[in-house]
Amino acid sequence: MLDLWNPEHLSLGIGLITALLLGIIHGITPDEHTWPITFSYAIGSYSTKGGMKAGFFFSAAFTLQRAIASQLAYFALAGFLMVPNQENAMYIVVGAVMFLSGYFILYRKKTFHLLPWVDKLLPPVTGEARDIPASMALIHGFVAGWGTGAFATIIYTVVAPTMPSPWLGWLPGVLFGLGTMVMQILIGAVFGRWIERRKLGEQAKALIGRVVAGNTLFVGAFLFVLVGAVGLAAPTLTEWSISTGLHVHNLDSINIGLVLVLVTVAGAGGTSLVRALKKVQSRSA
Repeated sequence: MLDLWNPEHLSLGIGLITALLLGIIHGITPDEHTWPITFSYAIGSYSTKGGMKAGFFFSAAFTLQRAIASQLAYFALAGFLMVPNQENAMYIVVGAVMFLSGYFILYRKKTFHLLPWVDKLLPPVTGEARDIPASMALIHGFVAGWGTGAFATIIYTVVAPTMPSPWLGWLPGVLFGLGTMVMQILIGAVFGRWIERRKLGEQAKALIGRVVAGNTLFVGAFLFVLVGAVGLAAPTLTEWSISTGLHVHNLDSINIGLVLVLVTVAGAGGTSLVRALKKVQSRSA
């Protein structure tokens, strides 16, 4: 019986299908570890193709992380993956990576390239707007994957242990990552397509992409570090939630994760986008 909410007693086939479907749900529902990053890099690329690549790079590294964690979970090491306060600590680490990326996008005269061969795969941004490095999306994906939640708990404690062989322990993590990847590529394409279709010059689009991406990452960095620090000091403050009545992971409650998504993407990203559009339009008027 396929039960994405509370799976148990899984056969091999049902377990793998469950992992894939959970990944699809994870990729399409608002998640604080995926949406802010995909939005930032997709907008920064200012194209459909660039947005798809941003989603791919992020989720490719995320898939690698989930494969490693799934294999560890098979060997009964899930407890090391879900230690108390790990999620709050990961908020701080993710926030630090967001800060570095936002800083280099907005303020450095030279682009920050950790993996030049990867960065060449995203379309270059020239002139006033600098390159949005694809390698940072890879780093974000791998780091963010170590966060825990309902999805990770199911993969690590329910699905991975049911694999019939140690050689297959990684497979649930990979399928979960691939499900996430499909949706993140689609979401990245939507964000990139939106700005690509604006009736603006390439330079204007590049400038808007840089400003929105940088500001979203900068504000997100502050919020993630703040929430992580508060959570480490007083865990109960970040554990609150209000039930929505929806029987879907990531949509079943209003919690700190959903608030981070809304404030970072809709708040910081949306506000920056509106202001950047007005600034560009006023210049061309």
